[in-house]
Amino acid sequence: MKKLTTIFYLSMALLVFVVSCKSDDMNYKDAVVTAVNTLYEPVDNRTIRMLSSSTASVYFEWEPVRVEDGGAALYEVVFDLEGNNFEKPLYRMVSDNSGYSNGATITHRILNRIASMAGIAPGETGELIWTVVASRGINTAVSTVVRSLSITTLEGFAEIPEELFLTGEGSEAGTTLTDAMPFKLIAPGEYEIFAQLESGDTYQFVDRNQGTPRAFYADGSLKLIESDTDESTTASKTGVFRIQVDFNTATVVMTEIKTLGLWFSPENRVLWNLSYEGKGIWSGSGLVNFKQENWGRDERYKFQLTINDGQDRTVQLGTLNGTDAQPTPQSPSSYYFVKWLETVTQWDNKWKFASAVDGKSPTIKVILQGDKEYTHTVTVN
Repeated sequence: MKKLTTIFYLSMALLVFVVSCKSDDMNYKDAVVTAVNTLYEPVDNRTIRMLSSSTASVYFEWEPVRVEDGGAALYEVVFDLEGNNFEKPLYRMVSDNSGYSNGATITHRILNRIASMAGIAPGETGELIWTVVASRGINTAVSTVVRSLSITTLEGFAEIPEELFLTGEGSEAGTTLTDAMPFKLIAPGEYEIFAQLESGDTYQFVDRNQGTPRAFYADGSLKLIESDTDESTTASKTGVFRIQVDFNTATVVMTEIKTLGLWFSPENRVLWNLSYEGKGIWSGSGLVNFKQENWGRDERYKFQLTINDGQDRTVQLGTLNGTDAQPTPQSPSSYYFVKWLETVTQWDNKWKFASAVDGKSPTIKVILQGDKEYTHTVTVN
């Protein structure tokens, strides 16, 4: 009996300990965070004239805050109209490093969009106010320090086309309007297309591929202008380009695609390059051997591009919908959807080859066309 009593009390003590641990977990509370007391950059009442360059930006910086448990806080820069109190800000943007940095790099394009939301007309100057919100979990602290920003916006279009096409003798589509290549709408008023241009020949952007469309062209400084008669752009070189047309800012950005290759993550390199077939499609075939690791064979991949947008640099194409599984015959088409990645990494945003690819020379196509989702295919030969 004494032995049974001892076992009973030991069991009850263990139960109380377990419940206590669970209770502690359930009672976890988010740490209190202080408000930002000092804003460093930009200085109060700074005047900024927006530039059309895709890399033009303004750096916002503030002092770090303190968190009750000594951990890290998250930050957002918030913008509003003068006289408002940020209860319903015009725009919120997380800081650099996914919100953990006490600084934020905000492009002129985003600032121009915020100015438009504030009612500042294209080409005009207006005022915004900004501050910083610090947070930890559900606890937030809005800084009481507020600064003003004077912004002169870019000249955009009041009437933005619902569709956009590429046409002209300098384009792959030629001059037949019904053959014009469609752009992809990537954001309100923003379009892009991947296409080849021929040096010395002209091309235009049109808002429909039949009838009498509105036509637009890029001048020598890549400003977007509506064509009154037959004005067009002359291609300066033969090559494949990512053409970005922004009606909000009346700008065109030209990025040459110099190479597009199969990036094999386990070897941290491009295995082989794909060739441009035309109409936004690259295709190639080559040997793929998975890399043997102590846990199995590694089959992860994505794509890497060498581009020139004023300077040579490297970007990648990776999965639009994150995955860590091999595809099967039942996998949805969305498994293969791709997105443009400005940051080059070895492992992020990768796919996995199906097992049947190992040791074979598959044919891979990358399809970046405006009338469908950007995607790719892998065919085992």
